[in-house]
Amino acid sequence: MRVLLVGPARARDALRAQLLDSSIDVAAEFTTVDEARRSGVAADALLMAFEADAGSRRRAAPEVVEEPLTPREVQVLELLAAGLANKAIAGRLGISDQTVKFHVAAILGKLGVANRTEAVRVAVRRGLIAM
Repeated sequence: MRVLLVGPARARDALRAQLLDSSIDVAAEFTTVDEARRSGVAADALLMAFEADAGSRRRAAPEVVEEPLTPREVQVLELLAAGLANKAIAGRLGISDQTVKFHVAAILGKLGVANRTEAVRVAVRRGLIAM
């Protein structure tokens, strides 16, 4: 599986070290999801690297970094919610399967979820899409 690593350099280094003995191939690394999306590098998934809290174990207020979904990502998310597979989404939007995979990976990363079902659930809860 080819992935893109996104996050601060130190956090990416730590995550890359954890992936050394796995079947995951790091295709490229970026600071932001937007940079990764604009790069055009083909990948199966997007992995977000976060730095461990160097301070106290409990934070008073967790830091939330939220990157908004692009209009195209919202379109893809709506079609995911309708239950369409990547090929069907690609056909409806006139884009390649690989582009759909990239959009799905970006959506998962931005919403902080692990799969398509969670993405739809979180998007509905946040009011990003309607069911």
